[in-house]
Amino acid sequence: MLIKTVFSGFGGQGVIMMGYLLAVACMYEEKNVTCLPSYGAEVRGGTANCTVVISTEEIASPVASEPEFAVLMNNPSLFRFQNQVQSGGTIFLNSSMIESRPVRGDLDIFEIPVNDLAKKFPGNKVANMIMLGAFIKKSDLVSLDAMARVLKDTFGNRNPAVLKSNRSALQLGYDYLE
Repeated sequence: MLIKTVFSGFGGQGVIMMGYLLAVACMYEEKNVTCLPSYGAEVRGGTANCTVVISTEEIASPVASEPEFAVLMNNPSLFRFQNQVQSGGTIFLNSSMIESRPVRGDLDIFEIPVNDLAKKFPGNKVANMIMLGAFIKKSDLVSLDAMARVLKDTFGNRNPAVLKSNRSALQLGYDYLE
């Protein structure tokens, strides 16, 4: 198994965090993984993306050319990555911010209005966790339990309220695509 995923959006949308959390959850499940973040010049508001490669074997390159999955949080990300996803791949769209739709007919597309769903939470900063929940449900790359453990290890000691909010948002995204 060798699975490549790209997470992309504006800086500040949490795309780097999504990639990081996925990578750590995969390590918890004893998979080989690489995580390669890329930031735009401005960071917040600029472009950001993160590629994650997951394998049961040793990984030769962290580059995710022709990824199986793309998690796209804004229009520029759709325009940049839709043609890079391999035929038969899957795109997860933040339908709250992306007006366009992929021009290709050979992809599975899941539309999740994560910004609208995030309004249910204090601070409205959990759109990435909602998307990550939907992604792990449909991709089946990592278990919800492993991701909950990563959230606890990442946020539990810093701020229990953030942990609780992130867990709830992750579960909302996971349940959204029933």
